[in-house]
Amino acid sequence: PFPVELKAGKTYGWCACGHSKRQPFCDGAHKKEAPELAPLRFTPAQDGPALLCGCKRTGTPPYCDGSH
Repeated sequence: PFPVELKAGKTYGWCACGHSKRQPFCDGAHKKEAPELAPLRFTPAQDGPALLCGCKRTGTPPYCDGSH
């Protein structure tokens, strides 16, 4: 997982394809590498640390659930 610091009310784009060079966030690489996939947009309710999934197998995207 990627440890990140999130801000409440800010919208983030979590990379769902695995091709982004800005993991765990989207950089638009899916448009060329995996056009059938799109980033998951999410807005956290509170500020603080989070573990975002890096393996893309989580059942609770974008958060890591230990699936790896």
